[in-house]
Amino acid sequence: MMKKNKNTFADSPTMYRTSNDLPLVERAELITLINLRLASAIDLQLQLKQAHWNVKGPSFIGLHELFDHVAESVEGYVDMIAERIVQLGGTAEGTVRVAAARSRLDEYPLTLAEGMAHVNAVATALSNFGQQARATIGEAEELNDADTADLFTEVSRGIDKWLWFVEAHAQAAT
Repeated sequence: MMKKNKNTFADSPTMYRTSNDLPLVERAELITLINLRLASAIDLQLQLKQAHWNVKGPSFIGLHELFDHVAESVEGYVDMIAERIVQLGGTAEGTVRVAAARSRLDEYPLTLAEGMAHVNAVATALSNFGQQARATIGEAEELNDADTADLFTEVSRGIDKWLWFVEAHAQAAT
């Protein structure tokens, strides 16, 4: 039996029956929340690819490879986030159009070329997504979902590591 999720977007997805013991109301709220984070994660991954494809300058190869490694890591987070939605009985809504409409990240500047400009833009995107991930930990805990909180703790920890790697290119030695 399928039920409509009352607490989602106007084009709310179908919820599927599951033996997951989280109450239906909490699962519906979690699915809505996690789908928002999925949109931002997809956007983040594509912003990183934008930087990877277009970076130029003396640090080209290092930044080109770094941005690609970060994008690959974020792709793994996208998959884990989407799978959590489905585990809760929801539908992972991860098309490019949905991600563009729902992402909470700022638009990535399309005119950047110079390496440090990309470093700053990528650092901003990573930082903003990290804030979202940390907020999701608290929201999942309020909904009594330790597993989703743990998932976003892992994502947050990974994003913070990549932020450190990216920001290291902009930090001067003291």
